[in-house]
Amino acid sequence: MRISVVIPAFNEARLLGETLRALKRASVALERERWEVEVIVCDNNSTDGTAAIARAAGARVVFEPINQIARARNTGAAAATGRWLVFLDADSQPSAGLLADMVAQIRTGCCLAGGSTVRLDHNTWFSRGCVLFWNGLSRALGLLAGSFIFVEAAAFRHLGGFNQAMFVAEELDLSRRLRAHARATGRTIVILHRHPLLTSARKLRLYSPAEHTRFFLRAMFNPGSTVGSRDACHAWYDGRR
Repeated sequence: MRISVVIPAFNEARLLGETLRALKRASVALERERWEVEVIVCDNNSTDGTAAIARAAGARVVFEPINQIARARNTGAAAATGRWLVFLDADSQPSAGLLADMVAQIRTGCCLAGGSTVRLDHNTWFSRGCVLFWNGLSRALGLLAGSFIFVEAAAFRHLGGFNQAMFVAEELDLSRRLRAHARATGRTIVILHRHPLLTSARKLRLYSPAEHTRFFLRAMFNPGSTVGSRDACHAWYDGRR
């Protein structure tokens, strides 16, 4: 069995190195199963040392010139050779426990895809509220956080990958399509929760609660024009790190 880990990265020189080190430590859970691990970093037109850091850590680097998260993930997936894909954000650190739980789900043969609850590296009332809300919603509705998604490669390709008309929330769109495919094929979508993924809270530090609230209200009332616009999704694309 080969697992392909795809990491989209736009100007991630500050955090990518630690993510790759954490992934290497966590991969002991895959090595115990004698599973191969392929790491692919998609350099999404970075202007810093992202690509060099990835290569130095032994990752394969592919390039996507159009700055968009969905495209970067799809470009990385197109280069992958594993039977299963793991999409991991460049600011997120999986544990061996999380990957072991993923292995257990894959081994059942019933699981089509899955994700994980999250915990943040920054603890404030706002971040705690965001995490509680998201984790509850994720487990109740089977929504996959883009920071960690594992999916059977054949199913991902059958569904056409991430929606490149969307600049954010492409993981929610994929979640919806995966749930429908799982129902049609008698399989399951799981949200792992025993070992939450550690991920960066930098967006909560870099942007105020008021800015986040304005974005989510706009997305709620005008979803199409919001998620389909790079300018409206500036918190993901303005380069602040």
